[in-house]
Amino acid sequence: MKRLTALLAFIMLAGSAMGARAETLIAAMSSHQIQINSNYTGSQLTVFGVVERDGRTAGRGDPYDIIVTVRGPKRMLLVREKERLGPIWINRTQRRFPDSSVFLSVSSNRPINEIMSEEMARRERIGLANADRPAESWGDFDVSTARFREGMIRILEGKGLYSHDGRGVTFLSNTLFSAPIEVPATAPTGSYAIDLVLYSGGVPLARQTTNFEVIKTGIEQRLASGAYDLPLLYGLATVLLALFFGWGASVVFRRD
Repeated sequence: MKRLTALLAFIMLAGSAMGARAETLIAAMSSHQIQINSNYTGSQLTVFGVVERDGRTAGRGDPYDIIVTVRGPKRMLLVREKERLGPIWINRTQRRFPDSSVFLSVSSNRPINEIMSEEMARRERIGLANADRPAESWGDFDVSTARFREGMIRILEGKGLYSHDGRGVTFLSNTLFSAPIEVPATAPTGSYAIDLVLYSGGVPLARQTTNFEVIKTGIEQRLASGAYDLPLLYGLATVLLALFFGWGASVVFRRD
């Protein structure tokens, strides 16, 4: 019911919008907030969009394509490469990737390589390998850095934090579309930015951005706030609690 209400409100908003360009993207979310509590196991949001066309614009020969990129909180990510030395594995080399997204999701209505060339994907920063590239260095990285970046993406994909779906955007009509966003339980709290880009024939026509946030609620939020605002008291309470449970265990399992 909540998604249906959001979709109806979105369609009303789109109907009243006036596009200043040939095509304009209008987007809305089913919800702008995910609340984490003690039984949180992940969530799903849906972004709705519509392509608003200027009435004087002639129809295009190529169909519309939509690419939705969701970027989570930024962190410094460190990737280490292990090497076997005799019977043990040791860390040999490492690479730091500053200001990288901990969560990254890319969805499109068809595979990206059918929408644009690999070179254009790098230039437009489209896809898991390109979304966090610095805008001024869209060219090829050196072989070593590219290898570490591939390893980082593979690790985060295994944790469910990076994902790509070449059929994740569904056109409900010629101009109305929707895209579900899966947010796993391991996703960090913070603000998430959603970037929607409209293409036709591989040419970008319009762009729209929106966002949502992941927050803690209930006892989890109170504990987190207490640890941050009153660190000394929180630490003392933790020590006392550990001592209490230790004493309780010694009483219960005492051997007479």
